[in-house]
Amino acid sequence: MSLHLDSATQAAASIHKGEYSSEDLVADCLERIAATDGAIKAWVHLDAEAALEQARALDILRQDGRPLGPLHGLPVGVKDIFDTSDMPTAYGSPIYQGRQPAADSTVVAKLREVGAVIMGKTVSAELAFVTPGETTNPFDPSRTPGGSSSGSAAAVAAAQVPLAVGSQTNGSVVRPASFCGTFGFKPSRGMISRQGVLQTSETLDQIGGFGRTLEDVALLCDALTGFDAADGATYPRAKPDFSAGCRQEVPVEPALAWLDLPFYDRLAEDAGSGIAELRDALGGRVEEFTAPDSLANIVDHHQVIHEYEVRRNLAEAYERRPQDISPELLLRIERGGSHSDEEYSGALAALADADAFFAEFFHDFDAILAPSAAGEAPEGLAWTGDPIFCTIWTFCGLPSLSLPLLVGENGLPIGVQLVSGLEEDARLCRTAQWLLDFLQDN
Repeated sequence: MSLHLDSATQAAASIHKGEYSSEDLVADCLERIAATDGAIKAWVHLDAEAALEQARALDILRQDGRPLGPLHGLPVGVKDIFDTSDMPTAYGSPIYQGRQPAADSTVVAKLREVGAVIMGKTVSAELAFVTPGETTNPFDPSRTPGGSSSGSAAAVAAAQVPLAVGSQTNGSVVRPASFCGTFGFKPSRGMISRQGVLQTSETLDQIGGFGRTLEDVALLCDALTGFDAADGATYPRAKPDFSAGCRQEVPVEPALAWLDLPFYDRLAEDAGSGIAELRDALGGRVEEFTAPDSLANIVDHHQVIHEYEVRRNLAEAYERRPQDISPELLLRIERGGSHSDEEYSGALAALADADAFFAEFFHDFDAILAPSAAGEAPEGLAWTGDPIFCTIWTFCGLPSLSLPLLVGENGLPIGVQLVSGLEEDARLCRTAQWLLDFLQDN
């Protein structure tokens, strides 16, 4: 069988109709993992029999005519920073090896509620920051898959599972999606609860996911959004309907913007030329602006907030076992102590200013077109790539979507990013679907 090649949307429909079972799909995905993960190393914890038991229980519910959730029977990979009550969660660090949470994170609880099979835990960079794990790129094992959600991106790209969950504090969903050729969606700040997830930065940490189609990542994000009193960034009001956005016709052709930022000189030649061709194809639908200096300065403000809060949030690991923290991460944690309270407050004020800027900017534009990453996945496994093409959007909590549209000079995928206004996630899905349809027709 080749059920592992079905998209999440296809698989959900087939299971609901009884065309095949969750056990069939999970078994096929397990075979795919067994055949491919020796080289890819996407999983840090995988219990095949436990996954099959979940699937069998879900099949019984369907056979009994019970209500079925939108992800019923679908295997999902979960980044190893999300607490799971029945699996260890080690944060990608030897310090927490064997750590067994007592309860599920809110994301995992929601996945179970909508019928997902928690397939296992995917590799995370060490403490979700800087130093990569062992995962390789499915297209070329000598190259990085990106990070810090490396295992989740690679597992979806290799068709080991149709969906996977990750997190992003800088570029940890969008960049690995770009390198691995998947769709990657980081919804607006506050859409998805971070309760029970390793916290590195309470200001910047956000949740996202990976899928093989736009519909797939919309389906996943719809299942995860919601208010959670345990996470003050979430809010108790209605959320956008991501999947409905994918199905909506645009009332008029979307207005797209290109912000010319000073660090765009870091783009590889093939990525730059590919985006230039895309902009040419879109013609007058893309309006170009020179970004104000205040936006370029966000990169520095992001670093201040991230490192200041990392120092505080990883204090336990730093104080208990600093010898088990990689030199690069240790440097970042210690540098966090050099940022003054005044510097930190100034960076938070810059965040408020940037929020106000984009709130006004998106009155006139449906989305910003931007690179997802510098180009193809870099060679070597010691670095996860430059996250700077995601920094501004993550800093502002804007919904960001990586579309696998380009191919580099070595035949490897390169993503293109669409970014929309805060809480305009459904609008972003609608614009992305329009773009995909436009490119298919032209």
